[in-house]
Amino acid sequence: MEPYWFLFLVPAWLAVTRLRPAATGVSQSKRWPAWWRVVFVLLVLMIGLRHEVGGDWLTYIEHISSANYQTLSVAVGQGDPAYSLLNWVAAKTGLGPYFVNTVCAAIFSWGLVVFCRAQPRPWLALVVAVPYLVTVVAMGYTRQGTAIGLAMLGLVALSERKLLRFAVFVVLAALFHKTAILLLPLAALAGTKHRGWTLVWVAIVSVVFYVLLLQESVAALNAGYITAQYQSQGAAIRVAMNAVPAVIFLWLRRRFVMPQADRSFWVWMSLGALGFVGWLAVSPSSTAVDRVALYWIPLQLFVFSRLPNALGKPNGRNGVLVRWVVFYSACVLFVWLVFAQTAFAWLPYQFYPWVALWN
Repeated sequence: MEPYWFLFLVPAWLAVTRLRPAATGVSQSKRWPAWWRVVFVLLVLMIGLRHEVGGDWLTYIEHISSANYQTLSVAVGQGDPAYSLLNWVAAKTGLGPYFVNTVCAAIFSWGLVVFCRAQPRPWLALVVAVPYLVTVVAMGYTRQGTAIGLAMLGLVALSERKLLRFAVFVVLAALFHKTAILLLPLAALAGTKHRGWTLVWVAIVSVVFYVLLLQESVAALNAGYITAQYQSQGAAIRVAMNAVPAVIFLWLRRRFVMPQADRSFWVWMSLGALGFVGWLAVSPSSTAVDRVALYWIPLQLFVFSRLPNALGKPNGRNGVLVRWVVFYSACVLFVWLVFAQTAFAWLPYQFYPWVALWN
């Protein structure tokens, strides 16, 4: 499990050695500094070139094997179009799952880095992301991890009131995992001046996307998640992991320095995270709740990376509080690697180039 700790300790070290926060996050127009480029490459390599890591590894092989006997139109017409396209290319070129996973890893890592750099303490946001969002989701749920990466790009666009860009990223996310389309109504919560028009175009885009891509899949999704009453191990814990920062933000929202429109948006996001607790209690399928709740993981990054400023001096170094957040995140990683029932599928971590060299 050493590679996972290495991936965690790099941003942890940067978080505790670079304590001065940016006033309002880092401008997205600036070039990424060297350390961010290094970490981006590290994320892409570790996520994309993992070998037999994650519970769905055999499923990845089956997808590519099936695509090898399909035409492009048939392949893209089944499942999630963008992900199916990557599998088809991998099958026809012989590049295998490593091609698909690396492309998806690059998209996810791009979204993650952009979202983290939009926070006053970007390295701390990345620290919070590594234990679960990176290690479990990006390395275990390739399609949805990619969708979440695109969704994070959308959230940054939404904070800049760029609604069209937000919609584009959400639609792209839905091409990797159809459930991402459920994020589209968030545009109505962005605090724009023309909320009525926003509601209208959100409704139009949702209907068009439903007719083009979702209509034939609704029955399958319902059968797969609801009717079959699938249960996800640890769903309650994952929902609780979103509920904790939601409660913190609602309780201390006045102490989080940000524009009022952004505060209102994250209040709604926090209420949504708490809503999953109730949904989980009454839903016949914890898997359905679990899959949708994954899109709320960015709330953890947003709240915990800003918590030192909320509890301490708004623009101070707040080193002790930063270290507590790092310690909490380290505990999350430790508990998951040691006690999670599915952690065996992630252990040991194997890096494909290394495996290919020695086998």
